[in-house]
Amino acid sequence: MQRYGVRDVEKMLRLPRSTIRALAAAGFVKPSRGPRNALQFSFQDLIVMRTAQALADARVSARRIARSLRTLRRQLPEAMPLSGLSISAEGEQVVVRDRSGRRQVESGQYLLAFEGDPGNGSLSAIEPVRHAPAAPRTDWFDQAVALERTDPDAAAQAYRHAIAADPGRLDARINLGRLLQEGGRRPEAERVYLEALDACGPDALLLYNLGVLLGDLGRKREAVAAYEAALQGDAGMADGHYNLGLLYRELGQLQRAIRHMAHYRRLTRG
Repeated sequence: MQRYGVRDVEKMLRLPRSTIRALAAAGFVKPSRGPRNALQFSFQDLIVMRTAQALADARVSARRIARSLRTLRRQLPEAMPLSGLSISAEGEQVVVRDRSGRRQVESGQYLLAFEGDPGNGSLSAIEPVRHAPAAPRTDWFDQAVALERTDPDAAAQAYRHAIAADPGRLDARINLGRLLQEGGRRPEAERVYLEALDACGPDALLLYNLGVLLGDLGRKREAVAAYEAALQGDAGMADGHYNLGLLYRELGQLQRAIRHMAHYRRLTRG
């Protein structure tokens, strides 16, 4: 079974590391331990974490999120693609949609779709969603994620398709920039990151990746500015403090270097 590290989860789901560790500590996800005791997550764990993010964004109560996540975790099969599951909040109910149809997570009850107008008595049930044929569609983002390990060029093209379909997809822009960066295509990666800033505004992970790129290019002061901006968005980004500490030390600003290294140690302790 394929496993994913904390950094993989950050890139795929755009969750801060502190949230990932909190979900693991609370028992909502059950990572194993890899080399050097690093956390390793399964596909089920990724689904649960993505669900937690979606429900929090929908302002579902913390108690209901906790209850729904525990139930969902028990229901998930051993293997399932992220594109095969959709989670939403309908009022106070958490609803999951998969190839079987739509059902409430906590009760397990399947939901019927309705059409018509109850005001004139024409409301009628139509076929349950689970019986309707699936509409063909292309989820470019999910395809890109699946292709990254085997065909990076095809993955980059799929990310570009995802961005063209939805220019506001910051996750696709971040992943495309990182993929180009890891492939040594640094000028292209920088353009992608700068375009993402223009299109979507500042984001902690985006600015962190830009900081890494600028550091690799030897543009240390620009890298410092990017890391500082990233930490303004997410002060709990431990790797940001670590990299910034190294840069400040190289620039001879030892007090700032010591301060950020101290932040790094506090965040990674335990």
